[in-house]
Amino acid sequence: MIATIGFYVFAVILLASATMVVTARNPVHSVLFLILAFFNAAALFLIAGAEFLAMILIIVYVGAVAVLFLFVVMMLDVNFAELREGVQRYAPVGLVVGLILLFELGLVLTGWHFAPSAAEIRMSPTPTALSNTAALGNVLYTRYIFLFQLAGLILLVAMIGAIVLTHRERGTARRQRIGRQNARQPEETLAMLNVALGAGIDEIGILRPLPDPAPVGAESHALPHAAEPH
Repeated sequence: MIATIGFYVFAVILLASATMVVTARNPVHSVLFLILAFFNAAALFLIAGAEFLAMILIIVYVGAVAVLFLFVVMMLDVNFAELREGVQRYAPVGLVVGLILLFELGLVLTGWHFAPSAAEIRMSPTPTALSNTAALGNVLYTRYIFLFQLAGLILLVAMIGAIVLTHRERGTARRQRIGRQNARQPEETLAMLNVALGAGIDEIGILRPLPDPAPVGAESHALPHAAEPH
């Protein structure tokens, strides 16, 4: 009785939080509702007796993926008002995609049927010699080993693609020059100044970063010629 009540409570909260993930206007709120949905899904896994999947859902998705989404959304300076301006242009395409997904879900639900031995297996006692983790590993790494490796390969390709797309050469980016750092002298980077009380950075002429020193050849050409003695 308690398990049934807990199932319906967690299921209702899960559906409500999943709906808020899609309908929330603030992306930070969407990520927070996503974390709430993950926790409730983990609770449903615990009720079903799949404690390994529940812990994996909390550790991997909540502890890594959802927190990463949250930090990325909070650090990105995205103009959401500008993004919403072009929503009407993509509304017909979104409607077509939604209808296709609804049709596919209808095909799946109408063609779904339980196996004849499902009721007997459900009522059979749980084996004590084999844990849920061991049973999941036996199925995952024997029957579905190729699909598992294919999923890992797809994730690897997606990770490499994301790195390639974001790693671009920018002219304004500052690069570290290790050779120049090791070759510099203290007098090139340090300056002793007598700063007056209340003086600002602009008044005392501090430049950060310091300007690049001119090459040796350029310095010789830039120096004025010494006056010849009469």
